[in-house]
Amino acid sequence: MSKNKNGGDKMGKKWDGGHGTMGGFYGLALVGAAVYYVQQSDTFWLGVLGVLKAIVWPAMLAYKVFTLLSM
Repeated sequence: MSKNKNGGDKMGKKWDGGHGTMGGFYGLALVGAAVYYVQQSDTFWLGVLGVLKAIVWPAMLAYKVFTLLSM
């Protein structure tokens, strides 16, 4: 479809790029978790592991919640 000068298509609908609220929340949580895990580490490699944990903490949280709910 061709775009008009306002960034929308011919029908007047404009693409807004989605909702960035949860992306911002995840970004802040990622930074907070990384700071926490790195502060708790004693060695460089435990700090690297902490950064990796900060990236995947939502998956670990969901796993724990689902295991508690499946009782």
